[in-house]
Amino acid sequence: MNLRDLHYLIAVADLRSFVQAADRCCISQPTLSTQIKKLEDELGIQIFERTNKKVLPTELGEQVVASARRILKEQDNIKELAATAQDPLAGNLRFGAFPTLATYLFPQLVPMIKKDLPRIRLILVEEKTEQLLQQLRSGQMDCALLALPIYEDFLESQALFDDEFLLVVADGHPLASKPQVEHGDLNGEHLLLLDEGHCLRGHALQICQTVGAEEEQDVRATSLETLRQMVHAGTGITLMPRIAVRDEPGVRYLPFAAPAPSRTIGLVWRKTSARGELIRQLSRLISDAAKNSMEPGLR
Repeated sequence: MNLRDLHYLIAVADLRSFVQAADRCCISQPTLSTQIKKLEDELGIQIFERTNKKVLPTELGEQVVASARRILKEQDNIKELAATAQDPLAGNLRFGAFPTLATYLFPQLVPMIKKDLPRIRLILVEEKTEQLLQQLRSGQMDCALLALPIYEDFLESQALFDDEFLLVVADGHPLASKPQVEHGDLNGEHLLLLDEGHCLRGHALQICQTVGAEEEQDVRATSLETLRQMVHAGTGITLMPRIAVRDEPGVRYLPFAAPAPSRTIGLVWRKTSARGELIRQLSRLISDAAKNSMEPGLR
């Protein structure tokens, strides 16, 4: 068994086809099939079920493939360790954030990273929190911006900034003339919220419980921009983090009376990461970008 065989194994498992796997590995299909069969004979197990139409890993084969992925990831880690030792502020950086943050922070942050860390090649990922955690766990991602706290033993985190929530109403709404929102003002109100899977939805539901508001059951949006436009259209009211505040005629952003609800945003990475110096530099830039993004005044 060698690392090349493990690459073949994973290609077949991913594509469920010897022909397509051979194309990915740039070898002939008979050669690939022969190597997989040799591996099965060496191990004394059947890794794949083969039919005329499809190839499926056996139950034991799934475990073998999972181990192969871990081995190849460790190989990548060794290469990364060596490259980082030579230049800790160079190489690929696979960096993620969830949609209700990435949309508003990345445009500020990316130019700053390119200016201050010119030897870094950014690979940006915008995904929901669960997908980001899975990619961190599997080693597909180096670090991610998440709402804290995160309860995962394999991760380290550093809180970078607090993102205050504001109430968003149309100009004609009865609350629009108030300088700030008292918690009792929302008692019995129905708020527009994001769809399932967004961490911001969880924060909004917690705020609703605190102030006596309820979710508007008939409408759920997939983005903050949709919520903003729905408020503008008079469909309802919503909550929005300060980083997402944008000047929009016909819409008012109202701060809450203290203590204002907020979310804490932090940078999260694996405890085993060898990129400590890069993470420190990135944390500084993220804090500066967040400050810049939240500077505009409220309307």
